[in-house]
Amino acid sequence: MGLFVFLPLVLPLTAWPVTRLAEHHLHPRTATRLLTGVAAVMAVCSTVCLGLLMVVGTAQLPGNPLPDGWSDPEVREAVPYDEFAGKAAIPALLAVALSCGRTLWRHRRVLRLAHRALAGLPLTEVAVLPDGTPYAYALPGGRRDRIVVTTALLDRLQAAERRALFAHERAHLTAGHHRHLLAVRLAAQANPFLRPLRTAVAYTARPP
Repeated sequence: MGLFVFLPLVLPLTAWPVTRLAEHHLHPRTATRLLTGVAAVMAVCSTVCLGLLMVVGTAQLPGNPLPDGWSDPEVREAVPYDEFAGKAAIPALLAVALSCGRTLWRHRRVLRLAHRALAGLPLTEVAVLPDGTPYAYALPGGRRDRIVVTTALLDRLQAAERRALFAHERAHLTAGHHRHLLAVRLAAQANPFLRPLRTAVAYTARPP
């Protein structure tokens, strides 16, 4: 196998040309789903590769509790510099776990705080905040998906513009763009080579 063992770690380098092709030749909805799937698969493969490198590269070290079969010479021969790769994979896996865990924690914390900020408002699809700053966003919440808009923005829009705004934010929720964006963020944390896919999905997940 030789150096092909490390292929899942460097294959995400193809992310940039993949994103360019998808952005220019696919419908935004199709591109969003495709790029999210590619990012997730590549991230899982690179993480599994790190795990296998760690197991194979460190199984023969004294005191390691792993099964003896993992230290079989034929297995180690398939991994160039097996001991070095195994030791290097340990901090890499820890970094992936910590960064992904932190991203998930921040994501859930922001959602929790956003829903808490709407606690005193009626449980309607559109939540209107008395705020002098004009902004609007889609707030996912399972059965409590809501569109949040401020009074300052509503005062500046005509009736037709308001309908367009609500349709735009509703499209985000219907398409589950928050899930796509979270998936590519986690993928980019697992393998930095996948950051172009995160940027591309942030662009394609914008309904007209």
